[in-house]
Amino acid sequence: MERGTPDGPVTQTVVTGRVPLAVVVVDAAGLVSHWSSGARRLFGPAKDEAVGRPAVDLLPVSGALPDERPEVVSAYDELGPDLESSLGGRTSYPAAGRARLSEPGQDRIDVLWWAYPLVGPGAERLLVLAADAGRMSEESSDGPGRGGTERIAPGFALHTEFPGSDELARRLPEILPSMSVGESSRIVSQVLELGYPVLEFSQHDRVPVTPDWGVPRRAERQARRLRAQRAQAAGLPVAETGTPDDVEDLEYAAVRERLEFLNEVSGAIGSSLDLSQTILEVSRAVVPRFTDVAGTYLREQVVAGEGFSEGPPDETTLWHRVALEHTDEPGRWDDVVPVGESMPFPAHTPFFQCMTSGQPVLVPRISEEMGTKIAAQFEKRDIRPLINNRSMLVVPLKARNVVLGFMILLRHPERIEFNDMDRVTGAELAARAGLVLDNARMYTYQENVAETLQDSMLPHIAPRMAGCDIATRYLPGTLLGRVGGDWFDSVKLPGSRTALVVGDVMGHGLNSAAMMGQLRTAVQTMAALDLPPAQLLRNLDDLAQRLGEQYLATCLYAVYDPIEGELHLANAGHIPPVIVRADDGRSELLELPTGAPIGVGGVPFETVRVPVAPGDRLVMCTDGLVEVRGEDIGVGLATLCESAAHPAASMDDACDTIIRALNTRGGRKDDVALLMARLNGIVAEDVAHWQLDVDPREVGRARRLVRAQLRRWGLEQLVESAELLVSEVVTNAVRHAHGDRLALRLVRTDVVQCEVEDGEHTLPTLLSAGSDDEFGRGLAVVNAVAREWGAARTNQGKSVWFELSLPRGRRR
Repeated sequence: MERGTPDGPVTQTVVTGRVPLAVVVVDAAGLVSHWSSGARRLFGPAKDEAVGRPAVDLLPVSGALPDERPEVVSAYDELGPDLESSLGGRTSYPAAGRARLSEPGQDRIDVLWWAYPLVGPGAERLLVLAADAGRMSEESSDGPGRGGTERIAPGFALHTEFPGSDELARRLPEILPSMSVGESSRIVSQVLELGYPVLEFSQHDRVPVTPDWGVPRRAERQARRLRAQRAQAAGLPVAETGTPDDVEDLEYAAVRERLEFLNEVSGAIGSSLDLSQTILEVSRAVVPRFTDVAGTYLREQVVAGEGFSEGPPDETTLWHRVALEHTDEPGRWDDVVPVGESMPFPAHTPFFQCMTSGQPVLVPRISEEMGTKIAAQFEKRDIRPLINNRSMLVVPLKARNVVLGFMILLRHPERIEFNDMDRVTGAELAARAGLVLDNARMYTYQENVAETLQDSMLPHIAPRMAGCDIATRYLPGTLLGRVGGDWFDSVKLPGSRTALVVGDVMGHGLNSAAMMGQLRTAVQTMAALDLPPAQLLRNLDDLAQRLGEQYLATCLYAVYDPIEGELHLANAGHIPPVIVRADDGRSELLELPTGAPIGVGGVPFETVRVPVAPGDRLVMCTDGLVEVRGEDIGVGLATLCESAAHPAASMDDACDTIIRALNTRGGRKDDVALLMARLNGIVAEDVAHWQLDVDPREVGRARRLVRAQLRRWGLEQLVESAELLVSEVVTNAVRHAHGDRLALRLVRTDVVQCEVEDGEHTLPTLLSAGSDDEFGRGLAVVNAVAREWGAARTNQGKSVWFELSLPRGRRR
């Protein structure tokens, strides 16, 4: 340690150790935002106890406490404005002071403190440094000609008043907490402008307060021990050379400082499983405390969240530059080494050696020759001015013996070179960062797989079905395991009806998404059989039990008949739907038998009939939308009813209104499926139906009836195709029908649908008829001419239908 005056340095002859500093940062609200390990040792509270609490309650220094705690501070030497004023932001200049603390159960502590008011865009408003004055008094009392009564006080001075002023400025960031380069640079500039913290001895000598980072190399330590031993043997004063114990104290302090740094870094990274956020945390944790430049490279497969083959990379492996943090002037590195660039590295570079061996590579100084070789990879961009003569450490980022990437760490030429201890520190830092990155990579990979699977299984629902408009929304979960088993669906049924489905597989992740796909496929298949809702849920429950005990899901199944104007619903443990009435805008939860979730088994399901009017809206969703941890689900259901009743310009706007109302309450973690259907109905003028006898002569009558109805609707362009297809379908029904009656129905919506019902349960099959075959061509004609066709069993037999598109200009 040196004592400096404006006239030059005065060398202190005895160095007994390093005096630790407490570093505290306070925000504009007066709350602690950073609490260093030194603050914990000096003041007592741990970091998790201090951060977020009022600073005046935690900093027991003179002026920081309310008047009701005078017993804590017993003496104050009035060296500057009190710290409480600085906390209130009422001063633009720094303050310093000295206080003796007396806490119950503790020895009295003599504390020196410095307070810097901060301005700028960041949240930091006050930087407080503090030190144990008692320890410094003990050290100073050992100096020649000095006694224990010497007065030590905190003060400020321009850092340029001391020899090695540039080194002081460069090392100042090491006092500060880990933060971004921009924030650190802003605070350093303000500290240098307001006055460098110093110790004033008897108001004459000034000692700059600097951090002690790093220790001498092994050879230098051994030399110091040898000099100390020789001095003792020769009877020389130990103060001139230092003692082995002094060196060991410094080494122990430095090692402890490294361990504290690694612990702080470990706590600062891995706050989320987001890969990009993790990379930024790693970069900002080492700059500027450990290095001046940190560039992070990852395999392209890691960035993309993909898997990759194990084993060492080679010269063809592409590395993606994902982050670059530095303390140089803004923009200096951006054009030469932009973030986002991918490139390989040849075998002669230190980077290749690091990524193939999986070990750190230390280059004390980058020579002109090495700088030229490295710059060759950057084509026309000359990187040599940025790297030459700098100390470099390349550390691998790996997990499970697989190299995920590496970090290139560079120090300014004026800063002390990386040494063997830095290599060890860098390796440990990289090992911890590699594990965090690998966790983020694995999570990203699993999420990508699950999201891809889920996206492939969620249907793309048509916005318009027969007699109803549909809008849907799906939101992934906001916390871990965000991919889940929520789904929605709609299925076209005979008779211009539509099945509407919302379900929720219990659990999250890949398994839930896979289960959802299986259950959704089963619902689609059984809905096509036109099963009643209760029977469909019963069959689905049986299937889930056969698939395995882990298959548990809730499901709400509804069938809308736009001609009859009614809903048929059955519930399997799902939250009830909301119906919004068109006549008065009133919304209500439909009271349905709850039932048990799919997969429980042995529980009956019941179908409920609900009359609806044209314009009514049905809202079906999963519990992730209305359920919030710590809140009764009734609150969410009430909010759902209220938001569903709000008028909206479109179905999509109505869905967005519901999402906004329920998604802003906070606390949602589950995924959400939302389906809204506006039940428009089909008016009687758009429906025509007739009864036919099971007689071949009725085929001609069917053609005449369809022709006349299409002309009344002004659809003469469809007459020829409709007559042809009606002939084939009615002929097939007459030939195979059981019973004496047929039903023919024509419905006009966005298409024209023709439906023929008979008493035969056997469904027709599309055949490949040969040139000599007498039968089998009817359905082939229907398949070739119709827009769409299908067949389904009914309670009385079967239904065969086909659709024809409306002529251009007549579509609704």
